[in-house]
Amino acid sequence: MELSQLLVLLFVAVITGGFGLWVLYSSGQSNKHIPWPQRAPFLGGGQPQAHAWTRFHVRYYPMTLLLIAFEMEMMFMYPWAVVYVAEGIKALTEMGMFLGILSIGILYGWREGAFKWQ
Repeated sequence: MELSQLLVLLFVAVITGGFGLWVLYSSGQSNKHIPWPQRAPFLGGGQPQAHAWTRFHVRYYPMTLLLIAFEMEMMFMYPWAVVYVAEGIKALTEMGMFLGILSIGILYGWREGAFKWQ
């Protein structure tokens, strides 16, 4: 890297760090006059009904895994559209294999009842 690029990088780092420190300082100064119910971490100032570390029912975890699977699919589909223009039929074949494997996983989850909310 050239010296001018390093100076620009250093400038951006100093500005970003300074802004972060300013935000921390200004938020600490303004919270001194707000009473406790308004500073509560959630529920819009009301008292929480349960502790933050309560356990969740196990039925939420398969849905979470399905969400991650679909998110991964979309994460690979967007750059694939760019690669498809350059690679052509090879990229189409690779994406077909990826979607096929994902479809097998979805069909297995459907067969096992992962999509039923009980």
